[in-house]
Amino acid sequence: MAPCGKPAAAVAGASAGAVAAPAPGVKRDSTLEVMVASMVGTAIEFYDNYCYSIAAASYFGLIFFTDVAKSDPVLATLLAFVTFAVSFLARPFGSLLFGHFGDRLGRKKTLVAALMLMGAATFCVGLLPGYDVLGPAAVVLLCVCRACQGLGLAGEWSGAALVATENAPTNKRALFGSFPNLGAPIGFFCAYGVNLLLDTMLPADAMVAWGWRIPFLLSCLLVIVGLVVRLRMSETPVYKKAAAEQRTTKTPLRDLCHHWRRVVLGTCTMSITYTLFYVLGTWSLSYGTSTLGFTQQQYLGMQMVSVVFFAGFILVGCLTADKRGRKPVLLVGNACTLVFSFVAPLLLGGHNVAAIMVFLCVGFACMGTIFGPCGSYLPELFPAKVRYSGAGLSYNLAAITGGAFAPTIASALVMTFGIQALGWYMGGMAAVALVALLFFRESKDVDFEQ
Repeated sequence: MAPCGKPAAAVAGASAGAVAAPAPGVKRDSTLEVMVASMVGTAIEFYDNYCYSIAAASYFGLIFFTDVAKSDPVLATLLAFVTFAVSFLARPFGSLLFGHFGDRLGRKKTLVAALMLMGAATFCVGLLPGYDVLGPAAVVLLCVCRACQGLGLAGEWSGAALVATENAPTNKRALFGSFPNLGAPIGFFCAYGVNLLLDTMLPADAMVAWGWRIPFLLSCLLVIVGLVVRLRMSETPVYKKAAAEQRTTKTPLRDLCHHWRRVVLGTCTMSITYTLFYVLGTWSLSYGTSTLGFTQQQYLGMQMVSVVFFAGFILVGCLTADKRGRKPVLLVGNACTLVFSFVAPLLLGGHNVAAIMVFLCVGFACMGTIFGPCGSYLPELFPAKVRYSGAGLSYNLAAITGGAFAPTIASALVMTFGIQALGWYMGGMAAVALVALLFFRESKDVDFEQ
């Protein structure tokens, strides 16, 4: 079956509400267990990332670049956005590390390790002293924590996507692939909800002094829940069958070299989602409060409403991808994003709540339409023996090309050329994805036998 093809008639009778029937004597996780196990880690991943992005946009310039902030607050915020990018630069190394063990030792053990590293690094960010206490060493430690976050995050999404898709009936693989991706709006909602609550309850000086730490420290509760769920789950049936038939490999990274074209395709397809993530979630928060005159609470409230469109269109995209194929949905999503890029600058002309809500809701709808099907599209590009490595590397290279410097690039372009440059940036990234989808041939050896 091609990754974007329709399901075969032989599997048309598979149960819509449960995972395919297990072999006798083999323990299989229920659909609910698969959904929770794949969703919880991604929710934590995006909670961590969004908490950091909010702090970078609002507080880290003052806390970790104090001397710069006294003379040039905008430059201090840009430097904080650079620390935000450190995590993304570490992610390809994390995908190689966790992909190696995920393809050699299995999905379950690797996911547990990735979650523990990710959670510990986030918790430590909440404990870090600022520049006033440690001087430049505070920035170094922040970057170390951020790099460790990136290593853990790198192994998280790809493993969660494999837990979902390698437990799925063939005709529901895109729907199952939506489980980890739905963790993104959940994490977004929790991160922005906690920060909105704190901004409402605490004065600005308290938030700068200590309130910003609370969201990072609270992440430990989510990590505990995630570990409990992950430790209870079973290895995926696809990996167990591949291991029993000796179709795994001791050198997954070397074997992945034969599939480099698919890595390029996956990276180009996925990059636009990261650009949209951090233009809508991070850059626009900074721009809305510093330039358009919204308060932090007002803009966070609008973002929390708009994230409902993100979640809704993840489901719409995945349900349509199961019926019509992955590639057509991704093409339509990117085409809509290209059109949106021409309209977006017109919506950011002033303090207009209706215009900002259209900007956020339409942007998140485009993002959900593309992001949802990628939960099955990327794993389907690679055979089982290199799937963790291949899907993970594509996803995390896209994090660099699309998201690592998105807030910084958007800020620099708008400062230099005006708000219309934001449309050039988003439109260019959407065009890259469209070209890749149109001119790269997809693989047909999906290798999802259970």
